[in-house]
Amino acid sequence: MSLIAAIKALAHYLRYVSGKRIRGSTVLSVNDANRVLAAAQQSAAEISVAANIAVLDEAGWLKAFVRMDGALLGSIDIALGKARSSVLFGGASSEDLYEYCKPGGTSFGLENTNGGLVVFAGGRALRDASGNVVGSVGVSGGAVSQDAAIAAAGAAALDRSPAA
Repeated sequence: MSLIAAIKALAHYLRYVSGKRIRGSTVLSVNDANRVLAAAQQSAAEISVAANIAVLDEAGWLKAFVRMDGALLGSIDIALGKARSSVLFGGASSEDLYEYCKPGGTSFGLENTNGGLVVFAGGRALRDASGNVVGSVGVSGGAVSQDAAIAAAGAAALDRSPAA
């Protein structure tokens, strides 16, 4: 590892463990992650979906997770994969990545990278007031459109955008 890479890694680690701002970005707190989970759970309950909901930090590490009563065990990995796909690709929604991965797309096979990506709806970026990606939420358990709606509700709970 080069010295520059080591310094960057150390800066990222320090930002992560301290929760402080470095160069204007914000670290996702446990309270923030729990707000996202609560909003997503409420949305899922309102439409009678037993969902798995994962919240990851900006580095793609698990920050919070819930498996609602009755949620399928097989959907745990899918929820994690949707969130991971979003955060690894700069905050693109998981379904946006499909356009690159589909047969004939510019990056056919992309879903096979990074240990496997999940490129259908249900993964959303979490952003700070400056628009920087601070994490992501991934949802699995319902129909694709339901997962997308639940993820959007979770992300909206963290909306830090300045008022227009």
